[in-house]
Amino acid sequence: MSIVVSHITKNYGQQKALNDVSFSIKSGEIVGFLGPNGAGKSTLMKIICCYLPPTDGSVKVSNLDVMEQSMEVRKKVGYLPEHNPLYLDMYVKEYLEFVGRFYKVKNLSARVKEMVEVTGLTIEQNKKIGQLSKGYRQRVGLAQAIIHDPQVLILDEPTTGLDPNQLIEIRALIKQLGKDKTVMLSTHIMQEVEAICERVIIINHGKIVADDSMERLLKKGQPLEKIFQEFTQ
Repeated sequence: MSIVVSHITKNYGQQKALNDVSFSIKSGEIVGFLGPNGAGKSTLMKIICCYLPPTDGSVKVSNLDVMEQSMEVRKKVGYLPEHNPLYLDMYVKEYLEFVGRFYKVKNLSARVKEMVEVTGLTIEQNKKIGQLSKGYRQRVGLAQAIIHDPQVLILDEPTTGLDPNQLIEIRALIKQLGKDKTVMLSTHIMQEVEAICERVIIINHGKIVADDSMERLLKKGQPLEKIFQEFTQ
C-alpha cells in the first residue's frame, strides 16, 4: 500500500478534528477526499505530509512512518496545500530551481524546463510570481509539488481559481500523473471528482462516513453531489 492511515485521531484542545480514521490507498490510485468545511480533510492531509503530528494512531507512506521517518517521507510526497504558499518576489523559474535544490533534483535546469512546460507556465515563466493570476499561481504550486518526481501526490483544492480551459488542462495532467503515482485530492467540485477519481472517501465531523469506488457510487443512480449530501447531513 502507498498510504496506510491507522486509527488517526487529532485533537485541538477539546475539539476532536479527526476521530479514529483508518483507510489505505494503493499505488497508482487517484482518490477523491471529500467533506464539508471543517470535516478534517486538510488536517489529515497535513498529517500525511508530516506537517502536523497526530494525537493518536499512525500513518505510513511507502512503508515509512510519518513520525519516525519524516525526512524520508517528505522526499516521496508532493504536497499542494489549500492556501498555496509562494514567494511572490521570486520569478517562476527561480522559485522552481529553489525548491528543486531542496530536493537535490538532478539535472535541475532541464527538470525546471520540463515542469514549466507540463504545467502550462511557458508564457509566464519569466514573471515574478506576484504578477501572476490566481490560476497561474496554482500551476506554480503544482509544479513545485511534482518537481522531485514524488511517488505520492497530496493535492488540497488543486484547481482553485482556474478558468474553464485551465481546469480541463490541469485535470488531464492530474489524471496523467495518476498513471504512475498515488494521488489523493480534496475538492468541493463534484464534477472534478467524477472526471478524475477512481475512488471516493467522504469524511464528516472527523470520521470516515463513506469509502467506495466511483463506479459503485454512481450505480446508485444519483449524481455524486446528491450522494455527498446524504452522507454529510
